[in-house]
Amino acid sequence: MSNSNWDVVIGLEIHAQLQTKTKVFAGDKSEFSSLPNQNLSPITLGMPGALPVVNKTAIDYSIKIGLALGCDIREKSVYARKHYFYPDLPKGYQISQFDKPLCENGTIEFSVEGEKKKVFIERAHMEEDAGKSMHKGGYSLIDYNRAGVPLLEIVSGPDMTTPKEAAEYARTIRTILRYLDVCDGNLEEGSMRCDCNVSIKPKGQKELGTKVEIKNVNSFRFVEKSLEYEINRQIALKEAGEEIFQETRLYDQAKNKTVGMRSKEEAQDYRYFPDPDLLPVVLPDGYVEKIKESLPELPLARGKRFQDEYEIPEYDASVLTQEKEMADYFENTVKASGNPKASSNWIMGEFLKILNEEKKEISEVKVSPKNLGSLIKMIDSKKISGKMGKAVFAEMWKSGEEAEKIVSEKGMSQITDPDQVLAIVKKVVDSSPGQVEQYKGGKNKLFGFFVGQVMKESKGQANPELVNKFLKELLDT
Repeated sequence: MSNSNWDVVIGLEIHAQLQTKTKVFAGDKSEFSSLPNQNLSPITLGMPGALPVVNKTAIDYSIKIGLALGCDIREKSVYARKHYFYPDLPKGYQISQFDKPLCENGTIEFSVEGEKKKVFIERAHMEEDAGKSMHKGGYSLIDYNRAGVPLLEIVSGPDMTTPKEAAEYARTIRTILRYLDVCDGNLEEGSMRCDCNVSIKPKGQKELGTKVEIKNVNSFRFVEKSLEYEINRQIALKEAGEEIFQETRLYDQAKNKTVGMRSKEEAQDYRYFPDPDLLPVVLPDGYVEKIKESLPELPLARGKRFQDEYEIPEYDASVLTQEKEMADYFENTVKASGNPKASSNWIMGEFLKILNEEKKEISEVKVSPKNLGSLIKMIDSKKISGKMGKAVFAEMWKSGEEAEKIVSEKGMSQITDPDQVLAIVKKVVDSSPGQVEQYKGGKNKLFGFFVGQVMKESKGQANPELVNKFLKELLDT
């Protein structure tokens, strides 16, 4: 379905679960792996007389995120009750923030296929999570462990126009959260969830169309695919003369389609009012500035520094700063190797290839940055060739041994003695008179045959530059 006649408007609401040890208003543990209904208290269950107390760490983490997103931090924010009834909401209301959120008016920058994008952050407000419903046969079971876990809901402006842009925005938010070490960004476990709001309008029209929400999308790929389907669905309805209704839909991954869930509520439907059991959060003078000083170097700034300091391309810098651990690994490798571009090439090449194949975390890798740097130094000093370096790296990956030890034990040092290399080249040329005659007769592609034979004879250890030099001298005279 073509959208050439339609403008697409997309906004995302990202729910980030904060990595506090306890819940946002109770002392229950905030753990994913616990058995069902183990982390409960009268406060979480909304028992009569149980009063909530706000988790200070959750406030600090929320401020960190707000600052990283360029938000203004409100000196006085207010908790509100958001009323709706679902079985997984034990109190019959959710404690959230409404008209006075902690963080608001920020911006986030990122790139999509080389094009710079900027998205407005309307607000980032604190709230508590609901429990989890599990449906088995004709029964529904409720696990309240997640109820009361602290969330920060990050609400973007309606600033995105393509599914790819929305997915990249979500990836960027996840990267920032992980850099701050306040949310692990695990979409599969639900510690980061995306609600996608999308509408269409005739090309050039200022007034926005009817918004549809796609609830709880749990991967970046599904953000993109669900939006693609929903955009085409809305265009088909409009072009058939039908109306689009404001509703909440779910994405069916197996069928790659969105399905209706319920009509979309408006703010007044929730009957928001300030929570009488919780005082407003009032930040002392200098509190935000102190937290700001503790922020790490963020991915966008770090990527720009990598380009300036290490003179690597923008693409390399963006890949290397996707995860804080990867960026740290790169910088430590550069310290050991003294060669930023080679370090980047090795990490983005062999390192990431095997890491992704084995689905490992960087913390599980046996090759230390220092050892990778030593390997790069050996290649730069021509002790081993680049091809031999890959074999050494494969062995390092398995054993964790140092490059020099592997090279020494396996006799993999490069042959750099000119007389020794010349002797091997002469032996190959003398043993291939037919190919020599053909080469001199104009079949220049046979040069590769001679190179291959020399490398085979030397077990891959002959210095490639010397091999090429001596072959040309013998064959071209």
